[in-house]
Amino acid sequence: MWFKNIASKKILRWYDPIFLNIMPQVVASLAKILLNSCSIVRVEGSDFPGTCIYASWHQRMSFFARYLSKKRLIIMISQSRDGEYGARIAKFLGFEYVRGSSTRGGLSALKRMVSYLRSGRSVGILVDGPLGPPRIVKKGAIMISSMSQVPIVPIVWSCSRFWVLNSWDRYMIPKPFSKVVIKYGEPIFVPYKAKDEEIELYRKRLQECLNRDTDWCDRFFGVDVPCKREG
Repeated sequence: MWFKNIASKKILRWYDPIFLNIMPQVVASLAKILLNSCSIVRVEGSDFPGTCIYASWHQRMSFFARYLSKKRLIIMISQSRDGEYGARIAKFLGFEYVRGSSTRGGLSALKRMVSYLRSGRSVGILVDGPLGPPRIVKKGAIMISSMSQVPIVPIVWSCSRFWVLNSWDRYMIPKPFSKVVIKYGEPIFVPYKAKDEEIELYRKRLQECLNRDTDWCDRFFGVDVPCKREG
């Protein structure tokens, strides 16, 4: 079916059903070719051995389509029009997903993510999505970690050669045959039923970790990656 629910129908344009039936598979195939041409030259830090919440920036999403795709992650994708395209591309890249964000359907998506984590499935969250501000962590990942008692694993990457789109997050795409470095942060364990002040404390901790590690990855190649839209 072209449409999954009434909410999706309301946000799509008349030509989207045609594109949604063709474009996602084409984009996913091209993405696999591009990302598989890149070489990982260093992985700093260690992956978590059990169920976890992988947390990263919206800007740094693209390479995870290769690096994390084999983990069968559940990812959260917004209920926007762009999210409809993203969800279908994600499916062809090997991810499962729930629909929701901080701006629409967030509570329902949060509960579903917690349910997946309790069943032993790891999830992935772009913690400044879906519309920013860039590199500012929202509290959703902290709440999910607190409710599920599963740790947050910060993870970021950078590369030697890339394109940067003039989107709100300055979305980053590796160029063919570029070199990639990946960095894991230390797992963050959020207390069960954390209070508001604790949620804010851990939100800041995650934000500081991701920003520090992002800068580390960029310095590895001596590159300067903008994170705010021009103009």
